[in-house]
Amino acid sequence: MIDLKSNFIGIQTPNPFWLASAPPTDKAYNINRAFEAGWGGVMWKTLGEAGPPIVNVSGPRYGAWHGKDRTLMGLNNIELITDRSLDINLQEIIQVKKDWPDRGVVVSLMVPCEEQSWKDILMQVEDTGADGIELNFGCPHGMSERGMGAAVGQVPDYVEMVTAWCKQYSQLPVIVKLTPNISDIRTSARAAVRGGADAVSMINTINSVMGVDIDTMRVSPTVGEQGAHGGYCGPAVKPIAMHMVSEVARDAECGGIPISAIGGVSNWRDAAEFMALGATNVQVCTAVMTYGFRIVEDMIDGLSRCLADRNMASVDDLIAAAVPTVTDWAKLDLNYVVKAQIDQDSCIKCGRCHIVCEDTSHQAISTQINGERGFEVIDKECVGCNLCVNVCPVEDCISLRQLQAGEMDERTGLPVSGDYRNWSQHPNNPMRVAGE
Repeated sequence: MIDLKSNFIGIQTPNPFWLASAPPTDKAYNINRAFEAGWGGVMWKTLGEAGPPIVNVSGPRYGAWHGKDRTLMGLNNIELITDRSLDINLQEIIQVKKDWPDRGVVVSLMVPCEEQSWKDILMQVEDTGADGIELNFGCPHGMSERGMGAAVGQVPDYVEMVTAWCKQYSQLPVIVKLTPNISDIRTSARAAVRGGADAVSMINTINSVMGVDIDTMRVSPTVGEQGAHGGYCGPAVKPIAMHMVSEVARDAECGGIPISAIGGVSNWRDAAEFMALGATNVQVCTAVMTYGFRIVEDMIDGLSRCLADRNMASVDDLIAAAVPTVTDWAKLDLNYVVKAQIDQDSCIKCGRCHIVCEDTSHQAISTQINGERGFEVIDKECVGCNLCVNVCPVEDCISLRQLQAGEMDERTGLPVSGDYRNWSQHPNNPMRVAGE
């Protein structure tokens, strides 16, 4: 088995699997169980300043979106930061770090956007022996209405300012947790870099309303007679999170800042994909709230096998391996032409490919082969959009064949050309710059 040791901004852990700041990391009892199961580190559930306790709703805190087989695809939560006292949390952090010196313990923080408030809590957290702090600039509900969480994360100047305070008043590594509820996550990441952040974590939850009970006309989750928007997480947000991670990973102004990836990580493959897109480690929440802490055993085993099968010696070989393959649309290869093809031996003749192509795409699939019912691609109409591949219920029944340079594209009546690499050089581009 491959050694999965991970080094995240100087925090050494036995593997790159961390628990995100959330209900599973709210107390020492949970975290001890998580470390016993094999998790490499935790982001302690967000602490606030000393004073009147946070009051959470006692009604439903979660709304769920299920797949047809009751698979939990997404959770909406309206829970706030920890409602346990600051003193109790600090004492438990001291004990956990003493008992588990080889695991990562980073403390998530959220206090009012005032310099003294941050200075005070930083001094207290530093005394616990924690490995770092995570600035919660992402929580989209409850706390944001109080001028914290996403209310800070959506203003780059505030992100930079508070990050700089934390670097000034603490010796601990500073991780800035970014909100996805913004037009371009790179602006917040760049602000964190300017403030001196050691790393960023992304993404926090997405603003959402899970649904409406059309019998009662109440939104879900409902507390008494009303509901409110909450934060959306789980497997369904993974594609959004992967896009944002890759954007920051390849952004020159972010300067290769380390990334802790969050958003729909449910198994080793999800983790591997995020790491290939530039993440140093991953944080998990919804999956453990669905299946429990022991899922990390399969994650450790699966990632070890993944690396071994690819002759990778460590997780470092995986990090950012796919980043060079991510680009902007304008740089995509317009010489790459494909056509769909149907394997007649595995085709079950359900007709789904024809229906979707006929109704919503390019009318490129016929319903007759030699006068009998069957489905065949019409090359002169096919644009290689891949919709038929995605809706076909038989895996690998429909595939895409690449046309080679010089081969005739029946749709355009022209041979596949190597005369232009991308849209910037395409003859139809009015903004084309010669020699670009």
